[in-house]
Amino acid sequence: MHLYWHTQAPRYTPLQTIPENRVYVSPQNLHKLVHDFVKFSNGRVVSDVLDAPGIEIGRPNDTYRRVRIESGFGKMTVLVTNGHLPYPFGRETTGYEVLDLAATLEKANVAGVAVLVPPFTSDGRNAAIVQFPGGYIAEIHASVAK
Repeated sequence: MHLYWHTQAPRYTPLQTIPENRVYVSPQNLHKLVHDFVKFSNGRVVSDVLDAPGIEIGRPNDTYRRVRIESGFGKMTVLVTNGHLPYPFGRETTGYEVLDLAATLEKANVAGVAVLVPPFTSDGRNAAIVQFPGGYIAEIHASVAK
């Protein structure tokens, strides 16, 4: 058995970007989730879009409601749906911001990451959904240059 005793807290370099939690919720539970989380986290709603493009949830001919929250716990995107989502949407629980989506996807491909949803543009982002070896699914996005 090994015991480790630390006398100083570890020092990590700050993240360049903050990952966002992606939470899918039904319309009936939206108000309670947002209200309670904002109150608990001392956060704030940074956007509430009633007719976000459905391409973001794999339903390009529809719209849905999207709420973005920021707090000391990080970023959260709340996606309000009826639960009828095409694979792999709804299985990704984290979104990662990168500086260059194309370059990141190239590196990911070399590492064995599968692109499940090819890049698309929406809400000022280029985004794709990927699956890492082992099955972990995530959304990766980069801001669209203005």
